[in-house]
Amino acid sequence: MVDANVTLTAESLVQGSITLFSLPDIYHQIEKMVNDPRFTALEIGQVIAKDPALSMRLLKLVNSSFYGFQSRIDTISRAVTIIGIKDLQSLVLATSVVDVFNDIPSDLVDMTDFWLQSVQCGVVAKLLAKESSVLHAERLFLAGLLHKIGTLVLYQKLPELSSKVLKLADYNAELVPVIEQEMIDFTFADVGGELAKSWALPDSLHEAIAYQLTPEVALAHRLDAQILHIATIFCTALVYDQDLVSELWEAIPFERKSLISLDQKQFFTLLLQAQEDVRQFFELLASGKKFY
Repeated sequence: MVDANVTLTAESLVQGSITLFSLPDIYHQIEKMVNDPRFTALEIGQVIAKDPALSMRLLKLVNSSFYGFQSRIDTISRAVTIIGIKDLQSLVLATSVVDVFNDIPSDLVDMTDFWLQSVQCGVVAKLLAKESSVLHAERLFLAGLLHKIGTLVLYQKLPELSSKVLKLADYNAELVPVIEQEMIDFTFADVGGELAKSWALPDSLHEAIAYQLTPEVALAHRLDAQILHIATIFCTALVYDQDLVSELWEAIPFERKSLISLDQKQFFTLLLQAQEDVRQFFELLASGKKFY
Protein backbone atom coordinates (compact mmCIF):
# COMPACT_ATOMS: atom_id res chain seq x y z
CA MET A 1 0.00 0.00 0.00
CA VAL A 2 1.06 3.59 -0.62
CA ASP A 3 1.46 5.82 2.47
CA ALA A 4 -1.23 8.50 2.25
CA ASN A 5 0.95 10.89 4.26
CA VAL A 6 3.74 10.85 1.68
CA THR A 7 3.59 13.06 -1.41
CA LEU A 8 3.32 10.63 -4.26
CA THR A 9 5.32 11.13 -7.46
CA ALA A 10 6.01 8.88 -10.41
CA GLU A 11 9.58 8.50 -9.20
CA SER A 12 8.63 7.61 -5.61
CA LEU A 13 6.02 5.12 -6.84
CA VAL A 14 8.62 3.32 -8.95
CA GLN A 15 11.37 3.53 -6.34
CA GLY A 16 9.00 1.95 -3.83
CA SER A 17 8.31 -0.88 -6.27
CA ILE A 18 11.82 -1.80 -7.43
CA THR A 19 11.73 -5.25 -5.83
CA LEU A 20 8.23 -5.95 -7.14
CA PHE A 21 9.01 -4.84 -10.70
CA SER A 22 12.61 -5.98 -11.16
CA LEU A 23 14.00 -7.57 -14.30
CA PRO A 24 15.39 -11.12 -14.00
CA ASP A 25 19.03 -11.66 -13.12
CA ILE A 26 19.79 -13.13 -16.54
CA TYR A 27 18.92 -9.82 -18.21
CA HIS A 28 21.34 -7.89 -15.99
CA GLN A 29 24.02 -10.52 -16.52
CA ILE A 30 23.66 -10.27 -20.28
CA GLU A 31 23.62 -6.48 -20.10
CA LYS A 32 26.99 -6.48 -18.32
CA MET A 33 28.46 -8.92 -20.83
CA VAL A 34 27.13 -6.93 -23.82
CA ASN A 35 28.86 -3.81 -22.54
CA ASP A 36 32.14 -5.62 -21.89
CA PRO A 37 34.15 -6.29 -25.09
CA ARG A 38 36.00 -9.15 -23.41
CA PHE A 39 32.94 -11.41 -23.78
CA THR A 40 32.30 -13.23 -27.07
CA ALA A 41 29.02 -14.15 -28.74
CA LEU A 42 29.66 -17.76 -27.76
CA GLU A 43 30.01 -16.85 -24.07
CA ILE A 44 26.85 -14.72 -24.13
CA GLY A 45 25.02 -17.56 -25.88
CA GLN A 46 26.16 -19.99 -23.20
CA VAL A 47 24.63 -17.80 -20.48
CA ILE A 48 21.30 -17.54 -22.31
CA ALA A 49 21.33 -21.30 -22.93
CA LYS A 50 21.16 -21.87 -19.16
CA ASP A 51 17.51 -20.78 -19.40
CA PRO A 52 15.91 -23.37 -21.75
CA ALA A 53 12.51 -21.60 -21.97
CA LEU A 54 14.14 -18.27 -22.84
CA SER A 55 16.45 -19.95 -25.36
CA MET A 56 13.53 -21.65 -27.09
CA ARG A 57 11.55 -18.41 -27.39
CA LEU A 58 14.57 -16.50 -28.71
CA LEU A 59 15.34 -19.14 -31.35
CA LYS A 60 11.68 -19.17 -32.44
CA LEU A 61 11.79 -15.39 -32.77
CA VAL A 62 14.99 -15.19 -34.81
CA ASN A 63 13.75 -17.97 -37.12
CA SER A 64 10.39 -16.30 -37.70
CA SER A 65 9.44 -14.08 -40.65
CA PHE A 66 9.78 -11.17 -38.23
CA TYR A 67 13.51 -11.35 -39.04
CA GLY A 68 13.28 -13.15 -42.37
CA PHE A 69 16.62 -14.97 -42.44
CA GLN A 70 17.02 -17.46 -45.28
CA SER A 71 18.86 -20.19 -43.37
CA ARG A 72 17.81 -21.71 -40.07
CA ILE A 73 19.53 -20.45 -36.92
CA ASP A 74 19.91 -23.35 -34.50
CA THR A 75 22.08 -21.98 -31.67
CA ILE A 76 21.92 -18.88 -29.49
CA SER A 77 25.57 -18.04 -30.22
CA ARG A 78 24.82 -18.08 -33.97
CA ALA A 79 21.76 -15.89 -33.30
CA VAL A 80 24.00 -13.42 -31.48
CA THR A 81 26.45 -13.40 -34.40
CA ILE A 82 23.76 -12.90 -37.06
CA ILE A 83 21.33 -10.44 -35.49
CA GLY A 84 23.85 -8.74 -33.24
CA ILE A 85 24.36 -8.61 -29.51
CA LYS A 86 22.27 -5.46 -29.01
CA ASP A 87 19.31 -6.90 -30.90
CA LEU A 88 19.44 -10.12 -28.92
CA GLN A 89 19.61 -8.14 -25.69
CA SER A 90 16.44 -6.34 -26.78
CA LEU A 91 14.71 -9.67 -27.41
CA VAL A 92 15.75 -10.90 -23.96
CA LEU A 93 14.27 -7.74 -22.47
CA ALA A 94 11.05 -8.15 -24.47
CA THR A 95 10.57 -11.75 -23.39
CA SER A 96 11.60 -11.06 -19.79
CA VAL A 97 9.38 -8.05 -19.16
CA VAL A 98 6.23 -10.10 -19.77
CA ASP A 99 7.15 -12.24 -16.76
CA VAL A 100 7.57 -9.20 -14.51
CA PHE A 101 3.90 -8.25 -14.59
CA ASN A 102 2.07 -11.44 -13.72
CA ASP A 103 -0.16 -10.31 -10.87
CA ILE A 104 -2.23 -7.45 -12.27
CA PRO A 105 -5.92 -7.23 -11.22
CA SER A 106 -7.94 -8.79 -14.06
CA ASP A 107 -10.82 -6.39 -13.52
CA LEU A 108 -8.57 -3.51 -14.61
CA VAL A 109 -6.94 -4.96 -17.71
CA ASP A 110 -7.07 -7.94 -20.05
CA MET A 111 -3.40 -8.85 -20.23
CA THR A 112 -3.73 -10.65 -23.56
CA ASP A 113 -5.16 -7.47 -25.13
CA PHE A 114 -2.55 -5.38 -23.34
CA TRP A 115 0.42 -7.28 -24.77
CA LEU A 116 -1.18 -7.67 -28.21
CA GLN A 117 -1.64 -3.89 -28.44
CA SER A 118 1.86 -3.35 -27.08
CA VAL A 119 3.37 -5.60 -29.77
CA GLN A 120 1.25 -3.75 -32.36
CA CYS A 121 2.65 -0.43 -31.16
CA GLY A 122 6.19 -1.80 -31.19
CA VAL A 123 5.98 -3.14 -34.73
CA VAL A 124 4.41 0.06 -36.09
CA ALA A 125 7.00 2.22 -34.28
CA LYS A 126 9.86 0.11 -35.67
CA LEU A 127 8.53 0.28 -39.23
CA LEU A 128 7.97 4.03 -38.93
CA ALA A 129 11.53 4.47 -37.69
CA LYS A 130 12.94 2.44 -40.59
CA GLU A 131 10.94 4.43 -43.15
CA SER A 132 12.22 7.64 -41.53
CA SER A 133 15.85 6.41 -41.82
CA VAL A 134 16.35 6.29 -38.05
CA LEU A 135 19.57 4.52 -37.10
CA HIS A 136 19.08 1.37 -34.99
CA ALA A 137 15.33 1.47 -35.58
CA GLU A 138 14.89 -1.70 -33.50
CA ARG A 139 14.99 0.38 -30.31
CA LEU A 140 11.62 1.84 -31.33
CA PHE A 141 10.15 -1.66 -31.17
CA LEU A 142 11.06 -1.80 -27.49
CA ALA A 143 9.72 1.72 -26.92
CA GLY A 144 6.41 0.63 -28.43
CA LEU A 145 6.32 -2.64 -26.54
CA LEU A 146 6.92 -0.83 -23.25
CA HIS A 147 4.94 2.36 -23.95
CA LYS A 148 2.13 1.58 -21.47
CA ILE A 149 4.19 -0.32 -18.93
CA GLY A 150 3.50 2.49 -16.46
CA THR A 151 -0.20 1.59 -16.42
CA LEU A 152 0.65 -1.85 -15.06
CA VAL A 153 2.59 -0.27 -12.19
CA LEU A 154 -0.40 1.96 -11.44
CA TYR A 155 -2.83 -0.97 -11.62
CA GLN A 156 -0.68 -2.98 -9.23
CA LYS A 157 0.19 -0.23 -6.75
CA LEU A 158 -2.93 1.98 -6.96
CA PRO A 159 -5.75 -0.37 -8.05
CA GLU A 160 -8.67 1.56 -6.50
CA LEU A 161 -7.50 4.91 -7.85
CA SER A 162 -6.80 3.37 -11.25
CA SER A 163 -10.30 1.94 -11.32
CA LYS A 164 -11.75 5.40 -10.62
CA VAL A 165 -9.65 6.90 -13.41
CA LEU A 166 -10.84 4.29 -15.92
CA LYS A 167 -14.49 4.77 -14.98
CA LEU A 168 -14.29 8.57 -15.11
CA ALA A 169 -12.62 8.30 -18.51
CA ASP A 170 -15.27 5.80 -19.59
CA TYR A 171 -12.33 3.61 -20.65
CA ASN A 172 -11.37 6.15 -23.32
CA ALA A 173 -7.59 5.85 -23.81
CA GLU A 174 -7.25 9.53 -24.78
CA LEU A 175 -8.95 10.72 -21.58
CA VAL A 176 -7.11 8.42 -19.17
CA PRO A 177 -3.85 10.45 -18.96
CA VAL A 178 -5.83 13.70 -18.61
CA ILE A 179 -7.72 12.32 -15.60
CA GLU A 180 -4.57 10.69 -14.21
CA GLN A 181 -2.89 14.10 -14.24
CA GLU A 182 -5.86 15.66 -12.45
CA MET A 183 -6.28 12.94 -9.83
CA ILE A 184 -2.74 11.66 -9.25
CA ASP A 185 -0.63 14.58 -10.55
CA PHE A 186 1.26 12.39 -13.02
CA THR A 187 0.46 9.97 -15.85
CA PHE A 188 1.21 6.41 -16.87
CA ALA A 189 3.82 7.85 -19.25
CA ASP A 190 5.66 9.49 -16.35
CA VAL A 191 5.61 6.19 -14.43
CA GLY A 192 6.77 4.22 -17.48
CA GLY A 193 9.65 6.61 -18.04
CA GLU A 194 10.74 6.29 -14.42
CA LEU A 195 10.51 2.49 -14.57
CA ALA A 196 12.66 2.42 -17.72
CA LYS A 197 15.16 4.63 -15.92
CA SER A 198 15.20 2.37 -12.86
CA TRP A 199 15.92 -0.59 -15.15
CA ALA A 200 18.89 1.38 -16.54
CA LEU A 201 17.51 1.18 -20.07
CA PRO A 202 19.01 3.54 -22.68
CA ASP A 203 18.13 7.25 -22.43
CA SER A 204 16.35 7.07 -25.78
CA LEU A 205 13.92 4.51 -24.37
CA HIS A 206 12.97 6.16 -21.11
CA GLU A 207 12.72 9.57 -22.77
CA ALA A 208 10.48 8.30 -25.60
CA ILE A 209 8.21 6.54 -23.10
CA ALA A 210 8.10 9.51 -20.72
CA TYR A 211 7.31 12.05 -23.46
CA GLN A 212 5.03 9.95 -25.66
CA LEU A 213 2.05 12.19 -24.81
CA THR A 214 3.94 15.44 -25.40
CA PRO A 215 6.75 14.63 -27.86
CA GLU A 216 7.41 18.27 -28.70
CA VAL A 217 8.92 18.83 -25.22
CA ALA A 218 11.25 15.82 -25.39
CA LEU A 219 14.91 16.65 -24.97
CA ALA A 220 17.66 14.68 -26.72
CA HIS A 221 15.38 12.07 -28.33
CA ARG A 222 12.47 14.06 -29.73
CA LEU A 223 12.23 12.04 -32.94
CA ASP A 224 11.89 8.80 -30.96
CA ALA A 225 9.12 10.36 -28.85
CA GLN A 226 7.43 11.69 -31.99
CA ILE A 227 7.46 8.29 -33.71
CA LEU A 228 6.24 6.55 -30.57
CA HIS A 229 3.43 9.11 -30.16
CA ILE A 230 2.14 8.41 -33.68
CA ALA A 231 2.44 4.63 -33.22
CA THR A 232 0.42 4.74 -29.99
CA ILE A 233 -2.53 6.33 -31.80
CA PHE A 234 -2.83 3.28 -34.04
CA CYS A 235 -2.07 0.47 -31.59
CA THR A 236 -5.60 -0.17 -30.31
CA ALA A 237 -7.03 -1.06 -33.73
CA LEU A 238 -5.67 -4.38 -34.92
CA VAL A 239 -7.63 -4.32 -38.19
CA TYR A 240 -7.52 -1.21 -40.37
CA ASP A 241 -9.55 0.30 -43.16
CA GLN A 242 -8.72 3.45 -45.11
CA ASP A 243 -11.51 5.51 -43.52
CA LEU A 244 -10.33 4.78 -39.98
CA VAL A 245 -6.70 5.48 -40.83
CA SER A 246 -7.65 8.70 -42.61
CA GLU A 247 -9.66 9.89 -39.60
CA LEU A 248 -6.86 9.14 -37.12
CA TRP A 249 -4.16 10.51 -39.42
CA GLU A 250 -5.93 13.82 -39.99
CA ALA A 251 -6.35 14.28 -36.22
CA ILE A 252 -2.57 14.27 -35.66
CA PRO A 253 -1.15 17.83 -35.64
CA PHE A 254 1.03 18.59 -38.67
CA GLU A 255 4.12 19.32 -36.57
CA ARG A 256 3.91 15.83 -35.06
CA LYS A 257 3.77 14.20 -38.49
CA SER A 258 6.36 16.40 -40.14
CA LEU A 259 9.36 14.45 -38.85
CA ILE A 260 8.38 11.13 -40.42
CA SER A 261 8.88 10.42 -44.11
CA LEU A 262 5.43 9.10 -45.00
CA ASP A 263 2.18 10.45 -46.33
CA GLN A 264 -1.21 9.00 -45.36
CA LYS A 265 -1.34 6.46 -48.20
CA GLN A 266 2.16 5.18 -47.44
CA PHE A 267 1.31 4.98 -43.76
CA PHE A 268 -1.78 2.87 -44.49
CA THR A 269 0.42 0.48 -46.48
CA LEU A 270 2.82 0.31 -43.53
CA LEU A 271 -0.02 -0.60 -41.15
CA LEU A 272 -1.13 -3.42 -43.42
CA GLN A 273 2.48 -4.63 -43.61
CA ALA A 274 2.65 -4.68 -39.80
CA GLN A 275 -0.22 -7.14 -39.34
CA GLU A 276 1.66 -10.38 -40.00
CA ASP A 277 4.64 -9.29 -37.92
CA VAL A 278 2.33 -8.45 -35.03
CA ARG A 279 0.61 -11.83 -35.17
CA GLN A 280 3.85 -13.80 -35.37
CA PHE A 281 5.72 -11.86 -32.70
CA PHE A 282 2.81 -11.97 -30.25
CA GLU A 283 2.36 -15.72 -30.68
CA LEU A 284 6.06 -16.27 -30.04
CA LEU A 285 6.22 -13.81 -27.15
CA ALA A 286 3.23 -15.52 -25.54
CA SER A 287 4.53 -19.03 -26.20
CA GLY A 288 4.17 -21.09 -23.04
CA LYS A 289 2.70 -18.17 -21.09
CA LYS A 290 -0.71 -17.58 -19.58
CA PHE A 291 -2.00 -14.04 -19.28
CA TYR A 292 -4.38 -13.28 -16.45
